[in-house]
Amino acid sequence: MPSRKRRWAVIALGVLGIALIAMPIAFQMFERAPKGARMIRDFRPYMTASRLDGYQTEMSQINAGVGEGGTKVVARLFAGTAAQRQARLAASFPGFVEFEHQWAGIYPDMSGMLRTIQRNLGNYRAVAALPSFTLFPWFFVIPGLILLGLLGFGLSFPGRWRTIRWTLAALGVGLVLAPAVFQMFSRAPKGGQMMSAFKTIETRARVERIQGYFGDMAVGQGAVALELIPALQRSGLGAGQIDADYPSVTTFNQQWVHVLNDMTPMIGAMSDNVVNYQAVAALPPFPLFPWFFVLPGVLIFGFALGAGPGRPRHVRGTSTKNVSSSLPQGVR
Repeated sequence: MPSRKRRWAVIALGVLGIALIAMPIAFQMFERAPKGARMIRDFRPYMTASRLDGYQTEMSQINAGVGEGGTKVVARLFAGTAAQRQARLAASFPGFVEFEHQWAGIYPDMSGMLRTIQRNLGNYRAVAALPSFTLFPWFFVIPGLILLGLLGFGLSFPGRWRTIRWTLAALGVGLVLAPAVFQMFSRAPKGGQMMSAFKTIETRARVERIQGYFGDMAVGQGAVALELIPALQRSGLGAGQIDADYPSVTTFNQQWVHVLNDMTPMIGAMSDNVVNYQAVAALPPFPLFPWFFVLPGVLIFGFALGAGPGRPRHVRGTSTKNVSSSLPQGVR
């Protein structure tokens, strides 16, 4: 009769097969993983060094324009002490002064967000280099089905058990090697770092606040175009002189439409993917994923070896020869 060790090894293999199939269902991976794939795909056009550097440049240009408007332009238009000039600025150009106050909060918030994204560019690239998230549930289900199928085949054709055992061992080796092939031990932790860093960015409240900033910046640009520049013209400066003497104000005014068209799609992608980010964040931590392959692979390999032929046990009153002849070929 089969040894107790072999029986338990076969049972353990069956449990592992069921566990591999059940794991994606337990973690809702069939629903959540495709959302992760969409998030990675939607972020791709904006996750480049040149694009992110450009966003920071645009923020710096607006910051310089606001600063120049509140200093050099004020000095040109109003006489008196600094306090007197600021008081006259507030009375004459309330729209610009209100935007100055708003910008003091907008600039560090948006620049900080962009710096966080820039610091995680390498992490994003590592995650994007992994197989599509949509495939991840099947990386567990398919080996589980193969494992159960091989066990079922072994029960139906005991004479093939020796070949099936080594096939199972090969399946275990394949699972162990998969994370190395996909460089998951280096890439998955980087994905975890990105998810942690984006925790304060990919929220509905944060995205809506960022979207609101664009309305504030549009009003600020309108104040520059309709208040400051006309005032400079009334002071006797021509368009060319204004461009030369106040380059930052000019750049802010002229580049605003470009800034709006450049950054709005990125913020839109962030808004569209809040739910997708939350779905991915609900999965097990990224650094654990390689071990979800390695540990089952090691167990499958070990149990496959343990399910090998055992030594026949002598039963009182029954010859060893008779017991041996009653066993399936390959497990005697």
